[in-house]
Amino acid sequence: MQIFKLKNWVSTVAVIAGTVGALLLSPGVHAQAGAACRDAGSLEETNACAVKAYQVADTQIAILYGDVMRALSAHERPQLRQEHTNWQRDRITRCKQATRASESEPEWPRLYHDCLTAETENRRRGLMRWLTLDHPSAKP
Repeated sequence: MQIFKLKNWVSTVAVIAGTVGALLLSPGVHAQAGAACRDAGSLEETNACAVKAYQVADTQIAILYGDVMRALSAHERPQLRQEHTNWQRDRITRCKQATRASESEPEWPRLYHDCLTAETENRRRGLMRWLTLDHPSAKP
């Protein structure tokens, strides 16, 4: 009976993950900024590009996180989960602090999302570290 419940749960999670993935990668989701993305365009268009770049980076890091979690042993996963949760929270805090002075400026969305993108791209190294012998749970 337990195996049947586990198989149903795994199947349900797979369906949900597939649906969420399809939604994240659909073009309509990236239009949240209200303008089309053009690098050399208007302020709204460059802000939209920053939002889009962040969404792509965030989706990529979520995929990498899932891949790394699957590669780890069961006893290593809680430590990575905690580290990643802390990083997500701290990333937002760091970027809000870094862009606080320009919060009332029209280019603030671009500055804030550029910061989030840079933080997210830097996180890749932290996640990849878990696939080496230099990861935190390998330390005595």
